[in-house]
Amino acid sequence: MTDSIRLVKRVADAIPCSRREAEQYIEGGWITIDGVVVEKPGHRVSPQQTIVLSPDATLVAVDPVTILFHKPAGMDMDAALQSIAADNLYADDRSGIRFLKKHTTALKATDALETYASGLVVFTQDWHVARKLVDDAATVEQEYIAEVSGDLIEGGLALLNHGLNFNNRPLPPIKVSWQNETRLRFALKAGRRGQIAHMCEAVGLKLINLKRIRIARIPMASLPSGEWRYLKGYERF
Repeated sequence: MTDSIRLVKRVADAIPCSRREAEQYIEGGWITIDGVVVEKPGHRVSPQQTIVLSPDATLVAVDPVTILFHKPAGMDMDAALQSIAADNLYADDRSGIRFLKKHTTALKATDALETYASGLVVFTQDWHVARKLVDDAATVEQEYIAEVSGDLIEGGLALLNHGLNFNNRPLPPIKVSWQNETRLRFALKAGRRGQIAHMCEAVGLKLINLKRIRIARIPMASLPSGEWRYLKGYERF
């Protein structure tokens, strides 16, 4: 486009408004080019293209978001982060938040999950959430379901609750109970990668599958594998 100009200039001239306000409209997802939302102020547009400002447009800054993702087994954390997109947003998301590409930038994983494991992963742009789940991780309880095989040694359940070591250090008390004949429920704080597999092995069991189903007060609930939703405004970890 030899006669094209940057979208931010076109919007500023058309509304009219300041360049900064034009950037806010664009980054807020309020501008369409020929019916398609464009969120990049530097996008080049031609005079023939139609620029429209949504009637609902506001200059209120885009708030940081927190995303809850159901990571499938076999997916590493980098791939999990890259998979956050509009097409796998949970259809029953009830946050009321409009999806913006800006929501997928500067996301931070609050706690890694082993590649072989599945379940709840939290990505956030909100420093309040990061402080709670990262800086204060030692106080945050997480719940897992571990599918196991093998024969539990005598006194093994008691050892799982308290009495085992990991990386040559004694583990603090942990709440472990049978969910059924092949599944154990673990509720622990400040868990480390590989810890549950090691604990199972120490009492004669082999870990087959591991799923994280809760972080603090937020359960994974019915969120389908490979999909994500926004943390709702009233939800607190």
